[in-house]
Amino acid sequence: MPVQLKRAYEPATDGDGYRVLVERLWPRGVTKEAAKIDLWLKDAAPSTVLRKWYAHDVDKWDEFRVRYFAELDERREVIDPVTSRLQAGETVTFIFGSKEETFNSANALWEYIEKQL
Repeated sequence: MPVQLKRAYEPATDGDGYRVLVERLWPRGVTKEAAKIDLWLKDAAPSTVLRKWYAHDVDKWDEFRVRYFAELDERREVIDPVTSRLQAGETVTFIFGSKEETFNSANALWEYIEKQL
């Protein structure tokens, strides 16, 4: 299941496949034309309360994932457009806005989806 993660500020490439913005908010300074987003999966992003609580504090990473996965468990159907493409063997690229490239919600979302498949 080919999944890639890419910052919204990096240019789109042919190898990205299906580009999915996995943020609740549109990344600042990125135009819709430049982003080339195929799907904006707002409802799969962490809630505003959780996002603000986490605030990219790496010390909270493990607890963030627990809370985020619990949120996703309650609305599992929101990831169906992604899981169906992955099961069909398509390349999917999660687009995220965070400067933090490892401890971010896009990585956590991929971890969650990987466990579901």
